[in-house]
Amino acid sequence: MSKARRQFPTLLLPAALWYLVFLIVPMTIIVVYSFLHKTPYGDIQWVWNLENYRRALDPLYLSIVWESFKLAVVTALICLLVGYPVAYVLATIRNPYRSIMMILLVIPFWTNLVVRTYAIKLLVADTGPINQFLLSIGAISEPLAMSNSYWAVLFGMVTNYLPFMVLPLYVCLEKFDFSLLEAARDLGASSFKVFTRVLLPMTKVGIATGFLLVFTPALGEFLIPDMLGGAQTMLIGNLIIDQFLKMRDWPFGSALSIILMVVVVVSLMITVRLWKDVDRSENTKQSA
Repeated sequence: MSKARRQFPTLLLPAALWYLVFLIVPMTIIVVYSFLHKTPYGDIQWVWNLENYRRALDPLYLSIVWESFKLAVVTALICLLVGYPVAYVLATIRNPYRSIMMILLVIPFWTNLVVRTYAIKLLVADTGPINQFLLSIGAISEPLAMSNSYWAVLFGMVTNYLPFMVLPLYVCLEKFDFSLLEAARDLGASSFKVFTRVLLPMTKVGIATGFLLVFTPALGEFLIPDMLGGAQTMLIGNLIIDQFLKMRDWPFGSALSIILMVVVVVSLMITVRLWKDVDRSENTKQSA
C-alpha cells in the first residue's frame, strides 16, 4: 500500500468526526425521541410507541406538509424563471460589468437572514414605501394588505433564495460554448428551438442543482413564514419549531422532523430519477 493511500483515511478523520458529532448523533436522538411519549407535564416518558407518527398522519398535519411542499416547488420554479436570464447575462457580459453584477448578487448575503427578512417586512407593510408611493400618486385609496399573507412569504422566499439558483446556473453557463447557438441559428433553428434544443439540455445540470439548492431549504423554512406570514401562514418548519419550543412536545416534533426528512429525500430521489430518464431519452434520440 502506498504512502498516499495510508494517509487517506487519516485525512478523512476530521470530516468523519464532524459528520458523526453534528449529524449522526443528532439524527439518532431525533429518531429515538420520535418513538417516545410526552406526559401531560411536558416530561419524556420512555414508552416506545408509534402514536406520534399516527398523529402526524392526521389530515390537518398532512395538509400543512402539502402546503409547504407546494410553496417550496413554486419558490424554486420562480427562482428558476428569474434566475436563468440573470445567470445568462452574467455568463455573457464582459468585465467590469460582470464583477459589478456578481457583487450586487452576493451583497445580500453580507447581512443576516433576519435583517433581510425584516427589511422585506418593512417594505410590504401598510406604511411601507410601496403603499406610500401608490397612495401618493393616487393609484390606491387605502393601503394594500401585502404583509402577513401568502404572497409576502413567497416574495420573501424568492428574494432570499434567488442567489442559490443563479450561482449554479452561472457556473454551468460560464463553461458553455456559445458558438453552438450560432451554429444552430445558421442551420435555420428558431430562437425557441435554440433555447429548448441546445441551451436548455446543455445546462440541465445547473438547473437541477439550483432547483435542489432552493427546494431543500425552502421546504423546511420557518423564519420567513413566521416573520412575513404571521399567524395566517403555518408551514411544516413553523409547526416543528412550535412543538419543540412552545408545546414542549419533543416526541411529536421529532416525528414531524423525520417525516420532513423523508419528504426531502423522496423528492430528491424523484428529481434525480426524472433527470436520468430525460438524459436517457435524449441519448436514445441522438443515437437514433
